[in-house]
Amino acid sequence: MSTNMEFTDYYGLSIKDFIENALREDVGNGDHTSLSTIPESSLGVANVKVKETGIIAGLVLADQILNQVDSTLKVKVLVAEGSQVKPGNIVMNVEGNTRSLLTAERLVLNCMQRMSGIATLTRKYVDELKGTNTKVLDTRKTTPNFRIFEKWAVHLGGGVNHRFGLYDMILIKDNHVDAAGGIENAIERANEYLKQTGKKLKIEIETRSLEEVNRVLKTGKVDRIMLDNFTPALLKEAIELIDKRYETEASGGITIETIRSYAESGVDYISVGALTHSHKSLDISMKIVK
Repeated sequence: MSTNMEFTDYYGLSIKDFIENALREDVGNGDHTSLSTIPESSLGVANVKVKETGIIAGLVLADQILNQVDSTLKVKVLVAEGSQVKPGNIVMNVEGNTRSLLTAERLVLNCMQRMSGIATLTRKYVDELKGTNTKVLDTRKTTPNFRIFEKWAVHLGGGVNHRFGLYDMILIKDNHVDAAGGIENAIERANEYLKQTGKKLKIEIETRSLEEVNRVLKTGKVDRIMLDNFTPALLKEAIELIDKRYETEASGGITIETIRSYAESGVDYISVGALTHSHKSLDISMKIVK
């Protein structure tokens, strides 16, 4: 997935199907509270309001959810995806059948709150890297069946998307190396696989020491070297050793407090699983105003 990814279906993952399944989970055989308390002919306007400072994300998805719940709803998006918002900002208003508004409310908010939380956290990491050439990457540590939206949120926050799944890159990690009988065997087999299948995939390999870095450099045939659980000082030494021959990526427990010290080594990328697994959802509400 590239950083200029369009918000569309990706590799057969249907956004429409996601919404349909999510609504089935929430609505079941009917929103009986709304059906029992709200007249069928009731019309209303709902405002989607931000209650804390952050980066807004999920507006496009919210629009699609509302349209799928009721195509007669009139949606007006008031701010751009990825923009800075503050408490009190109304980012969207929706006009139409009141029952439909109430049925869509929770799914809209669940998605927007999570995506905005991820975008907000990502922006904080990106801001820490200002003045360096290092970019922050996401990982596959995502919520099952919600990955496309979480990675889109990372993009909106200014981060860079790593591989989307197991199918769009070869990433040889420690378990692959050990199971294959060593770095050299793993690299050779990966290259042979690409040759036999005709697939055009980049190869990245994880290293755990300078000794392993040297073995990769001797073998070659990769596109990126991951430096896992290196200290900032050891990372700097590894970056100098690699000397721009390959892309470099640091990983392993790097936090908002320490990321700057890693970036100053000159590493190309720093991957942070916390972007998608440890974010705090942004507080957003949806209120009917008339």
